Amino acid sequence: MGTSALLAIFFVAAYLGYKVISQVPPLLHTPLMSGMNGLSGVTIVGSVVVTAYAVSTGSQILGFIAITFATIKLAGGFFVTNRMLKMFKVKQKGEVLK
Repeated sequence: MGTSALLAIFFVAAYLGYKVISQVPPLLHTPLMSGMNGLSGVTIVGSVVVTAYAVSTGSQILGFIAITFATIKLAGGFFVTNRMLKMFKVKQKGEVLK
C-alpha cells in the first residue's frame, strides 16, 4: 500500500472517530472512558510483547516510548474517570468533596 493510501485511511479513521465520539451523550462518557482504559491496558501488554521481541536498538527505543505513553494514558484515564465519578457521589451533611 502506498503512502498516500495510508494517509487517506488515517484521515478517514480520524474523522470518523471524531464524529462517533462527538455523538456520545454526556451520560455515557464515564463508561466509555472506563472501556478505553481497559483498551489501554491491552495496548501496554502488546507494547511489552513487541518490545521484548524487538531485534534492533531503534525498535527497542520505539517500544519503550510506546510503553511509556500507553502507561501515562492509562494512569491519566483512571485519574479522570475517578474524578468524574466523584461528581456523581452524594455528599453527606457537612462533608466536602475534594
